[in-house]
Amino acid sequence: MADAITEATAKLLLDEETGEMVSKNELAKRTKKRAKKALTAKNKENAPPKPAAAAPKPKERADEPSLDPEAMFKQGFLADVHAERPVKPVVTRFPPEPNGFLHIGHAKAIAVNFGFAKYHGGECYLRYDDTNPEAEEEKYFVAIEQMVRWLGFSPYKITYSSDNFQRLYDLAEKLIELGRAYVCHCNDEQIKAQRGGENHGPRFRCEHAEKDVETNLSEFRGMRDGKYKPREAFLRMKMDITDGNPQMWDLAAYRVLEKPHHRTGDAWRIYPTYDFTHCLCDSFEGITHSLCTTEFVQSRVSYEWLNKQLVEHQPMQREYGRLSIQGTVLSKRKIMKLVQEGYVRAWDDPRLYTLIAIKRRGVPPGAILEFVNELGITTAPTMIQLARFDQTIRRYLERTVPRLMLVLDPIPVVIEGAEEVEVDVPFNPKIAAMGSHKIKFTPTVYIDRSDFREVDSKDYFRLAPNKTVGLLQAPYPIKAVSYSKDEATGKVTEIRAVFDKETKKPKTFIHWAAAGSRKVEVRLFNSLFKSEKPDDAEGGFLNDINPESEIVYPDALIESGFDEVKARAPWPEAAGESELGKGGPESVRFQGMRVAYFAVDSDSTDDKIVLNKIVSLKEDAGKSQG
Repeated sequence: MADAITEATAKLLLDEETGEMVSKNELAKRTKKRAKKALTAKNKENAPPKPAAAAPKPKERADEPSLDPEAMFKQGFLADVHAERPVKPVVTRFPPEPNGFLHIGHAKAIAVNFGFAKYHGGECYLRYDDTNPEAEEEKYFVAIEQMVRWLGFSPYKITYSSDNFQRLYDLAEKLIELGRAYVCHCNDEQIKAQRGGENHGPRFRCEHAEKDVETNLSEFRGMRDGKYKPREAFLRMKMDITDGNPQMWDLAAYRVLEKPHHRTGDAWRIYPTYDFTHCLCDSFEGITHSLCTTEFVQSRVSYEWLNKQLVEHQPMQREYGRLSIQGTVLSKRKIMKLVQEGYVRAWDDPRLYTLIAIKRRGVPPGAILEFVNELGITTAPTMIQLARFDQTIRRYLERTVPRLMLVLDPIPVVIEGAEEVEVDVPFNPKIAAMGSHKIKFTPTVYIDRSDFREVDSKDYFRLAPNKTVGLLQAPYPIKAVSYSKDEATGKVTEIRAVFDKETKKPKTFIHWAAAGSRKVEVRLFNSLFKSEKPDDAEGGFLNDINPESEIVYPDALIESGFDEVKARAPWPEAAGESELGKGGPESVRFQGMRVAYFAVDSDSTDDKIVLNKIVSLKEDAGKSQG
């Protein structure tokens, strides 16, 4: 099955209009739809003019999203799924394995399962698929629930597959009694041969399948009671070895594991497999729509087969395309290597795309949900460029967070004859409802080193000797008259300036920080990898690491309005952050004018604020020279 999935992924094509990787059929369908839309537009253009209509009603608020937040449930795949089984209330589940941290792809699964149930007046379980004690840890259980709640969803109930161990065991015995399961003692090579071997020859069932019910029950109970070591025996479902679908080739139902379980301790020596557990737990919980990603398409037949053998309630499984992002790695094994070898701090390093890392970087949960909604839900796998994800975050922040002045690499400007005055500054000039705050304009202000040149040029509009530039919200523009340099480093250490009261409209404005502003550490994050396909790098993904993925400014200055922004965060109470009270430090977000969007990092203390770059102000991330 894995080979089939890999082959399907290799055949994806780029939709240049959206930046997605989609199947050939999906791309053809979209192209046809766009051509029809273009033809309709052309016909309208050539049609005789109609009487003027009333102007469209403007939006009530500048911060309203442009897309219906429930769009993905009203059309396309999810609308079709509900039409196929139009029950109310809908009951779904999000069933993660507690063996690692969730990543951006899981955000789609959370949004689909919780959102679909909510839209149709139902409930969604958070069910931990904890059937493999060898890989499960407490920290993963905790982190998974935190991420679900952070995204704004409240589980109807938090359940565990292990809650049903006895019930599952009893059903396994029932399956044996029905003649639909047997204890097998084959090794890996023998099982491979039964399935056709490397040359995909004829398939055949192993001899153990011919044992009688009493023998299978006795051996299965022996597995339970410690008679067999791991890999010496396992319970297989007697399905249909002649079926063309590998998911019907007598799958394993139980195996021996000599490992204490996180919740049940040493109570069990045998544990059910995913293929045996998942569908039955769906039935136990009354799941109406079992929604999963397309790598489980082939599993639908075994899912339905087992449920029909053992339980009355029959959930409906349907599959949608998974979400992946280019330019990063999501594999647990690869992220572990990045952590262990010191390329990143930990699993929550802001350069990663685990959900805890995205949260730490400062990405609002509402922006993630908006991103999933914009992409829509189809059966085609979705491969998105990092820039597309950033674009949605940027749009969300543009209409939801305040603006402050942040100077990364400060250089003092002494304004001769200036006096200290108080100025009133809007938090966001585009959204009056955010209000304003007062800051001091001092005779000495600090500007960014990149906003001053010792030698002027015609295409440069910022500060230079004998040149005028505006200071945002300041009383007057300033003109540089002289500057001082450090002889050892050659760096400018101070600029002298005067007010230029004659220039009413300077060609550009720059930001600044008053004397006495708070010093902060700023971490600017770029892509962790140099290319969009790190795995294709010669020698492996570690050879594709971007040496400039993090640039630190230890002595940046933030204006005094930061204190009010911090006290009022989050702006607004976005998604799950309101449920979590004031949220973590990352809920303190703002636009650093002319720099980027920022959030407070968890490394911050009362004495030292650390800021993370969430996303650049524009896609090219370059500061304008104008």
